[in-house]
Amino acid sequence: MPAPVDHEARRADVAEAVWRVLARTGFDGLSLRAVATELGATTGLVTHYFPHREVLVRHALDLLHERSDARLAPLAAGLSGLEALRARLVGLVSDDDETMVLSRIWVSFWGPALADPDLRDREAVRYVRWRSVLGPLVVEALDRGELAPADPQAVVDVLTSCTHGLVVQVLVDPAAFPLARREAALDLVLASLAP
Repeated sequence: MPAPVDHEARRADVAEAVWRVLARTGFDGLSLRAVATELGATTGLVTHYFPHREVLVRHALDLLHERSDARLAPLAAGLSGLEALRARLVGLVSDDDETMVLSRIWVSFWGPALADPDLRDREAVRYVRWRSVLGPLVVEALDRGELAPADPQAVVDVLTSCTHGLVVQVLVDPAAFPLARREAALDLVLASLAP
C-alpha cells in the first residue's frame, strides 16, 4: 500500500519550485518542465497540480501578489500622510534581494501580458490594486496639506510612472542607480508635488 501523500505540503513544494524558476528566469522561462526539473520530479507530478501552463501562470501571479503584498504592506505601518506615502514608494525601489527578485519577475511579466488579453487584464487588475494602496495615502497627504491641491488620481499616476521607471532603470543598470539616487529622484518628485 503506498504511503499517504500530504497534498497541501506537496502543492506548497511545487509552489516554491515555481517561485525559484520565476526568480531565476522570469515568466519567459516558466514551464511545466522547468518546474518539474526544479522540483526534481516528473512533469506528470506537476501537471497533477497544474494541468497546463495557463493554470501555472495564474498560480505564479497569485504567488507574486502574495509576496509583493507581504513585502510592501508593513512599510507604512505606524506612519501617516506624506511619510507613509514616501515609505511605500521607497519600498518599491529598494535594493534588498527580495525586492529585486519581485521587480525582475514583474517586469518579465509585462511582455507576456502585452501579448495575451487575459494576462493583460490581470496586469490591469494589479494596477488597480496598486492605485488602491497609494490612493488613500495620497488623499491623506493632500488633506494634511503636505501635497499641493491636485487630482489624487493624477498624483498616483505620476508616482506610479516614476517608481516603475526607476525599477526598470535599476534592473537594466543597477550600478548607475544606487538606492541614494533612487531616493533622491523620489524626493524630487514628491517635492515637486508639495504646496
